[in-house]
Formats: sequence, structure tokens, C-alpha cells
Amino acid sequence: MNHPIAFATLVEYWFGELEPQDEQRLEEHLLDCSDCSERLGELAQLGAGISAAFRRGELRAVISPALLAKMKSEGLRLREYRVSPGEAAQCTIGAEDDAVVGRLQAPLAGVTRIDLVRLDAAGQVRLRLPDIPFDPAAGEVLFCPSAARLKKEPAHTDTVRLIAVDESGERALGDYTFMHTPS
Repeated sequence: MNHPIAFATLVEYWFGELEPQDEQRLEEHLLDCSDCSERLGELAQLGAGISAAFRRGELRAVISPALLAKMKSEGLRLREYRVSPGEAAQCTIGAEDDAVVGRLQAPLAGVTRIDLVRLDAAGQVRLRLPDIPFDPAAGEVLFCPSAARLKKEPAHTDTVRLIAVDESGERALGDYTFMHTPS
């Protein structure tokens, strides 16, 4: 590698997602390139800040199965709600809980892009997260709303909609209703 490392490649390296031979070449480059090493350090700082904010429940996020497994292995207190399209879940979060995970089951085969839309009880869009990360083979999207926000909210109902987006337009993959009750 005699050119700057792409940001996406640095992210893959940081998360341990590179093939061993690519990882070795990248590490050799980092030893000789102070610019790329500095960019990796900035990425590590950014990641630490985001991780800290997520752990405090200040962020909402779509997460990977690997991150969910890591959260569990680190002893985080999680409430998980598995919901299929068209179903509803009674849910809550306690003061002692670190996060809530909505496990949105969906037919993902052949899907290349998904947007997540959050609707309020009146059907109004409150949030749209475009082009969220997902694994088509997993058959689910893992959504973590802001735990800090949820802990403050009164009883309410939200609907999350997954939308497949491609060159022919948009199609709903499913609506998932969450009926939140404070603990």
C-alpha cells in the first residue's frame, strides 16, 4: 500500500473485519505512514466517544449481531423484543437496564438497502434512518432506541417500519408496533 488507506478500510481494520493478509499489509503500511496512523487514531477516538455515548443510552442505533453478542458478553443488561411484521410487543425499560433491542424479523433475501422509519401513534414520521446496516442472511434488523430517552417517556405506542429501497422504488418489509409502558 503506497497510497492513503480508504476510510472504509480503516473502519474494517478497527472492527477486525479484514482478511488476515489484508490486515498484515495494512499494519505494515501504518508503521511507515504517519498520516494513516493519525487517521486511525482519530477513528479510535471517535469510536470511543460514540461507544461511551451509546453505553450511556444517549444514542439510537441499528446494530450488528456481533455487537449484540459483545454487549451480552460484557454483561450489559438488555431487554430484547423479537417482533415479526404486523405484530406488536408490550415493552418497557427499567432504571437498571442498559439497552433495549428490537429484533425486527424481516424477509431480507435479495434486499440491498433498507431504510428504518419510526412512526408515532398517529402514523406521522418521527424519524427516518436511511441505508441502515443489515445482514440479509440474518433475517432480522437489530434496532436500539435511545435508552435514556425511553426511560423518561410516558406510556406510548410507536411503529417501526422497514422499507426496502432499490432502483424500482420502495416497498415495506413490515411494520412493528411497540407499546411502551414505563417501569
